[in-house]
Amino acid sequence: MSLIKLQVKTRDQKYPIFIGNNILHKLKKILKENSIHFNQCLVIADKNVPKKLINKVLKFLPKKKISLYYFNSTEKNKNQKSVDNILSILLKKNFNRNDCVLSIGGGITGDVSGFAASIFKRGLKFINIPTTLLSQVDSSIGGKTGINSKYGKNLIGTFYQPSLVISDIIFLKSLPKREIICGYGEILKHAIIADKKFFTFLDINGSQILKLKSPLIEKAIFKSCSIKKKVVEADEKEMGIRKILNFGHTFAHAYEASLGYSTKINHGEAVILGIKTAIRFSLSNNILNIKEFTLIEDHLNKLNLPRNIHKFFSIQNLNKILSFMKKDKKNNTNKVNLVLLEKIGSPIYKLQFDEEKINLFLRKELIK
Repeated sequence: MSLIKLQVKTRDQKYPIFIGNNILHKLKKILKENSIHFNQCLVIADKNVPKKLINKVLKFLPKKKISLYYFNSTEKNKNQKSVDNILSILLKKNFNRNDCVLSIGGGITGDVSGFAASIFKRGLKFINIPTTLLSQVDSSIGGKTGINSKYGKNLIGTFYQPSLVISDIIFLKSLPKREIICGYGEILKHAIIADKKFFTFLDINGSQILKLKSPLIEKAIFKSCSIKKKVVEADEKEMGIRKILNFGHTFAHAYEASLGYSTKINHGEAVILGIKTAIRFSLSNNILNIKEFTLIEDHLNKLNLPRNIHKFFSIQNLNKILSFMKKDKKNNTNKVNLVLLEKIGSPIYKLQFDEEKINLFLRKELIK
């Protein structure tokens, strides 16, 4: 599949997303054609990305002052200290607002880099080269940046749109299967909330997509990005319809936080568990019918995706999970906001539930 370009247009900014296989050699040309110029660039590279691919990016950047900073990308390092380290480099090297921060890495690296770029001198140029499937279809689109704290995930952050996103399939080939599954969770989420035809496409081709078969993987990324782009353009600051992108995430973030952001579960796996929990909660509240529920459940089973929370948690974790759900940044009352599903392609986001109702539901799920 040839180079694909998506244009995201928000109220504050418009920026391109380029998707393709082995497109890094076009980086200098893409920057020039999109009028992205700078004198200095701080490249923040995820230590997990193969050095040869990082060097490939460096090779095709304009011949300017390039600084390289390696970032140890973990949820525990997604914190203020890491942001302060980046800000110190920018200050010491006297970066100005016409200069650039370029992220090479997954969603954690992009979130931390984007947050630092957004608050340094009230904002400088930010280029995102996402290197995981999860970041290519999710965090690189929409302008959310953020860091974690002891109170929960992504509670400190900004809305800050990048100047450019480049999603090259070449990075995905270096990832373990677990990371591909992680990204597939967000692709599946986008299909479930927005497009039943896309869900059917995934149901037919899911196993090949997980193997990164071309052109199926490119089509899945493009369609997933297109869905998120449309939602973000309609609601950049998450005041209304953009809340549907949180489908499964209130549960997912609580699952991650309850395990201390350990390697026992990654974000995408938590999202898949969150999707399963959300559709079961939708079913138990007579919002989703059994036929639609079974379609999604069968898809999870067929691809052997994470789907049973009792394999990760026990009843002893219940209070901790509920505590993090109550602290979720989307809540503005004593109740918990949830995005649920009426049918595939039709989410409902203006729903609030008492803690006790969620408690009773999760208790049943955890003792199965």
